[in-house]
Amino acid sequence: MDYKDSLNLPKTDFPMKANLAKKEPEQLKVWDEMRIYDRIREAARGRQSYILHDGPPYANGNIHLGHALNKIIKDIVIKSKSMTGCDCGFVPGWDCHGLPIEHQVDKELGEKKTELSQADKRRLCRVYADKYVGIQREQFKRLGVFGEWENPYLTMHYDYEATTVEEFGKLYLGGAVYKGKKPVYWCASCKTALAEAEVEYADHTTPSIYVKFAMISDISAVRPKLSGQKVSIVIWTTTPWTIPANLAIALHEEFIYVAVRFDEEVLILAKDMLDYCIDAFGYQNKPYEILDEFPGAVLEGLKARHPLIDRESVVILAPFVTLDAGTGCVHIAPGHGQEDYEIGMKYGLDNYAPVDADGRFTPDVADFAGEFVFDANDSVNRKLKEVGALLGLVNIEHSYPHCWRCKNPIIFRSTEQWFISMEKNELRKKALEAVESVRWIPAWGKDRIYGMIENRPDWCISRQRLWGVPITMFYCESCGAQVMNEEILKHLVGLVRESGADVWYEREAGALLPSGTVCPECHGSEFRKETDILDVWFDSGVSHAAVLEKRPNLNSPSDMYLEGSDQHRGWFHSSLLESVGTRNRAPYRNVLTHGFVVDGEGKKMSKSVGNVIESQQIIDAYGAEILRLWVASEDYTVDLRISDEILKRLVEAYRRIRNTSRFILGNLYDFNVESDSVAYADLEPMDRWMLHRLQELIRKVRTSYDNFQFHAVFSALYNFCTVDLSALYLDVLKDRLYTSRADSRERRSAQTVMFQIANDMTRLLAPILTFTAEEIWTALPAYEGKAASVHLAQFPEVEETCIDNELGETWTTMIALKSEISRVIENARKNKVIGHSLDACVELAPPEKLSAFLEEHLEELRTLLIVSQIRIAPAADIAEPYPCPGADFEGLHVGVSRARGQKCNRCWMYSELVGVDTEYPEVCERCLKNLKA
Repeated sequence: MDYKDSLNLPKTDFPMKANLAKKEPEQLKVWDEMRIYDRIREAARGRQSYILHDGPPYANGNIHLGHALNKIIKDIVIKSKSMTGCDCGFVPGWDCHGLPIEHQVDKELGEKKTELSQADKRRLCRVYADKYVGIQREQFKRLGVFGEWENPYLTMHYDYEATTVEEFGKLYLGGAVYKGKKPVYWCASCKTALAEAEVEYADHTTPSIYVKFAMISDISAVRPKLSGQKVSIVIWTTTPWTIPANLAIALHEEFIYVAVRFDEEVLILAKDMLDYCIDAFGYQNKPYEILDEFPGAVLEGLKARHPLIDRESVVILAPFVTLDAGTGCVHIAPGHGQEDYEIGMKYGLDNYAPVDADGRFTPDVADFAGEFVFDANDSVNRKLKEVGALLGLVNIEHSYPHCWRCKNPIIFRSTEQWFISMEKNELRKKALEAVESVRWIPAWGKDRIYGMIENRPDWCISRQRLWGVPITMFYCESCGAQVMNEEILKHLVGLVRESGADVWYEREAGALLPSGTVCPECHGSEFRKETDILDVWFDSGVSHAAVLEKRPNLNSPSDMYLEGSDQHRGWFHSSLLESVGTRNRAPYRNVLTHGFVVDGEGKKMSKSVGNVIESQQIIDAYGAEILRLWVASEDYTVDLRISDEILKRLVEAYRRIRNTSRFILGNLYDFNVESDSVAYADLEPMDRWMLHRLQELIRKVRTSYDNFQFHAVFSALYNFCTVDLSALYLDVLKDRLYTSRADSRERRSAQTVMFQIANDMTRLLAPILTFTAEEIWTALPAYEGKAASVHLAQFPEVEETCIDNELGETWTTMIALKSEISRVIENARKNKVIGHSLDACVELAPPEKLSAFLEEHLEELRTLLIVSQIRIAPAADIAEPYPCPGADFEGLHVGVSRARGQKCNRCWMYSELVGVDTEYPEVCERCLKNLKA
């Protein structure tokens, strides 16, 4: 007789193979048709809000893995907060202004770019940005990210641009903004000033030179020992091209300097650097004599002669002079460095920078006029050598600032720019106080941004470009005064809100001003417009005002800003300064940062190295779900590694989760939630224990979500699937599920708990495995109140009535026993005593302290071991008893022999009663009972 038809074998439409690359787009279409995001928002109406404000990616090119990482983390946060019971509106945004788009449009226009008006060129930039907003939107949606995709915020939207103009006006009228000439980061390739956030550091080789400046002042007046000597001060620099702009030499007032005679000349340098300098000058074989020692302070105010130009160089004192390298005497060019500028201001030095926008020397630098500054290094060095001022030259590789857009090295150049003062209105002090009020995740983020704000210069907010929000300032043609007031600002904001920032380029100054406007200084009525635009970091930095304060479903401050760790100097930074400057508070309550994507060896991804993996490449091969699993499985607070090997491991992990779910669904095919569920008190002990474990899982996972520890969420769920379920509970349950009577309490008990596990686990998985959780949810048995989508459901709550610590301890002991006994069973299998574990009869000789426990739970232990028979016997009656070495079971002896009786053809367990029944002679008494029922 074939007993297969009498078994309750699993049946399910939930497929074994995921085929994610094909099925995910189908699911996206279903979500679009059901308006999933809108339905989530409708369901959440009235709940406590939780707003994660999206930092705008740049609308240029396809998304890369860094973009995918960022948006997936945000999506996990939003979905988990929503399923915790919050109202989580998510408005994605894009940064649309800036140089790369302008350059790309110029490139596409070619020679035609000179024929277009500024307004026409800006319109082409807008079209270009809009194109990539559309492309990136679809790529983000493909990742399973939910949001207000049809109504995002764009920094080029008219209303957003109007808010940007308004925020600039607030800061200006509040006295925080000024126009001044000072050194700023300057990119000669892009021909614009840069903010600190637009600068990155990379290795760069430059000549390191030692140059002597002959003293003009009579040094013997302060150091009589040097009377009659030919004295020079020796400076060191790694930027020879700045030598023409030298105006001073800085010493440290407390360092000890020496006057050292070599042949007929005396050189002044720091005493601690003497040996170092002798090697650098190549003077190892030259005899020398130290004529004098003195602190740097005694030389303040003395003058030396510039070695190349008929100009004096004054000796000053500066606290930033160090003895890390060089001579202890620092070359000062106030027009080419922030520290040089600040100390120069103190001493009343000119802010001199003879370099034009192309990075070339201006005509007033006679020997080097027209030369590009980096090319001029060699020319300057040759000239210094020619006049006998060059003492040493060595090429060194060191970290040097580069433009983050074009990747070329940049310069410090003193130009007239617009700045937000860090000291006016106590912006620095208030910003540092605001940093303290924010929760930074990880905690080191606070120290990072605090240090940046504590030491940063004034914020340069002007750019010499076209595609951006203009600095909306008017100048009187008669007297040059700046013209701006509340009335003008309000009028201008209205124009931009109606026609966009392009209106600044489409109309003359008079047409942009309220009628009757006159200069407050000279009462003139003719005006011109500022030509610079605002820093794009200012654009994105006002998003708290342009988005959070303008949309009714959002609020400010935001609950969270979440970006890569580079944004401590970028969006986190600019947003903080702008918000503090206008509202005296931070725009966010929490800031979470993640690391960068690196290859499997921890190396930065580079196309030239060939280690780049594109996000679309992964989606096409494995599906977006594997990308989401990668994000969740890694500790995102550090750099995240990715490689083919890592992806294959994740595919295997995903397969295990999917197959566990498939097994459960397959065994729920005939389960009616309302009519077949078994009350908790009537559940089998093992089933009640699994509910206990499920509550522990829910508590752990929800706590991990609350703490944004998504790798802990993944670890807990994965281990529950593979260890608690697949390797233990479900494996043991097969016999009860397949062989029990279909409607028996024992089988319904198992189904009740399996349904609860699937229902709860699917909801816990949903923020991470967005597509798969929906697929499982759809396949789960229907019940009253079941949400139309798992993403409309809430996380399961911990059911306190299902927590049974005593039962938990009992099963912890039994699982430990199983581990010990299974070793003996495995040994018996290796020795050919048995084949399958069901061939076994386990015999136990327990110590007295364990006897009562085993007698009470012997049948449960047999089920757990998946053996046919188990009995307690004296050690003397056990063939080859194996003593358990574990301290927990000291004195326990285990033996394994072949089970007695015959094998049941239905359940495969052995019984001495197989063959007793004439109608069903091939089955055991247990199966006989089920068959006859």
